[in-house]
Order: sequence, then structure tokens, then C-alpha cells
Amino acid sequence: MDLYTIIIIVAAVLLLISLAVRVVAEYERGVIFRLGRLIGAKGPGLFFIIPFVDRMVKVDLRVVTMDVPSQEVITRDNVTVRVNAVVYFRVVSPEASVVKVLDHIKATSQISQTTLRNVLGQSELDELLTQREKLNQKLQAIIDEHTDPWGVKVSIVEIKEVELPETMRRSMAAQAEVERERRAKIIHAEGEYQASEKLAEAAVVIAKEPVTLQLRYLQTLTEIASEKNSTLIFPIPIDLISMFMKNQDK
Repeated sequence: MDLYTIIIIVAAVLLLISLAVRVVAEYERGVIFRLGRLIGAKGPGLFFIIPFVDRMVKVDLRVVTMDVPSQEVITRDNVTVRVNAVVYFRVVSPEASVVKVLDHIKATSQISQTTLRNVLGQSELDELLTQREKLNQKLQAIIDEHTDPWGVKVSIVEIKEVELPETMRRSMAAQAEVERERRAKIIHAEGEYQASEKLAEAAVVIAKEPVTLQLRYLQTLTEIASEKNSTLIFPIPIDLISMFMKNQDK
């Protein structure tokens, strides 16, 4: 056997070894097909396959973050809105994700868009704005039910943004302003009512003890003097005026 033949044999052996050896990372699995028949998933680490007989498809097991494009939705109360969302999912069955569906990422994206339109189309605008967490859980359950046969687990669905028409935004802003004014008037009225109750209680006390009225006069005088006014108004009790009037009559 000459040197040329030995080189060819060694090269062929190395080629076969390179075709037989497979390495997959910790977050991957290798789905093996032997002559078209599913054998199973292998990995992580180093393993061997039969060259030209086995075929391997790598599957990533990490969580995929997928943006659902904006969808135009007509709510149950006939309001047109644009809504987008984000979906978090991962492969839990590598074999099913290869055998049961052609492209599990694209398929999950399409079912997410359809489910988003259907679920939000059955909801009213107020529910969409105020009960978003409830809708997120409903979307997650429906999408996960559809993707489960594909070996895909949908863990989280979040509605990111709800875009309202300009006329609707103006109407809601005006409604919010009216609501704020209503609350302000109610608070003011409650304050006036409480103040009137306190004044009524004070009047009862003054009626029982007339000297409290004179003390109130002195307090008012102190408050006026503290403001540095050039003119002071001194409240004189009615009892003193009546005393002088009696002296003049005599």
C-alpha cells in the first residue's frame, strides 16, 4: 500500500468521524431521524450518529420573546383600536416542534395574531383599558392550548399598547376633566357642610357662654394687628355701648 492510498484512507476516516460526531449546547437538543424515521432527541453534549443514514435537526429550548404586530380590532361596543402585544414561549418537546409543525415560531406568531383579534373583539373598550391583566391571562390560556400539540409552551402574553382614535382620545380627556370637576365640587360641598356643622356647634357654645364672644373679638383684633394695617377696627361689645347710652339718658 503506497503513501497516496494511506492518505486517502485517513482522509476518508476523518471525514466519516466528522460526519458522525455531533455536539449540541446545554440549551439545545438534537432531534435524530434515521432513514426518515424519528429516533428521538439527544443532548446536550457529545454524541454520534450514522453518517448518510441519520439526519439531525437542532432545536433551541430557550425562551423566545416575540412581538405580535399591531392588529386593528373592533371592540364589542364598536370602537376601532390598534393593539399590539408580546408573547413569551419556549419549546418543551423538541420532537413535536419538528414533527408536528413546519415552523413553530411562525405558527405561534400567526395563532397569536388571530387570538388577539378574536379575544379583544369580544371585549368592550372599558374592559380593554381597565382589565388588561384578565385579558392577558385569557390570551395566554387560549394560545397555549393551540400550541401545546406542537410542543410549545406559552408562558406569558402581555398587551403592550392600545392605540385609540383621535376623536375617542379627545372624548375621554373631556370626560376625565368633567369627572375631576365633579369630584372637586363634591369635596368642596362636603367641606362647606362640615364647616357649617362646626359653626352651629360654636353658636351653641357662644349662646351658653356670652364671654366667649368677647374672647373672639380679642382674637380678631390680634389677627388684624399682625397684618400691619394702618387702620384698626376695634370691636366693642354691645354691653359697653348700652352702658354709655343709659348714662346719657340720666
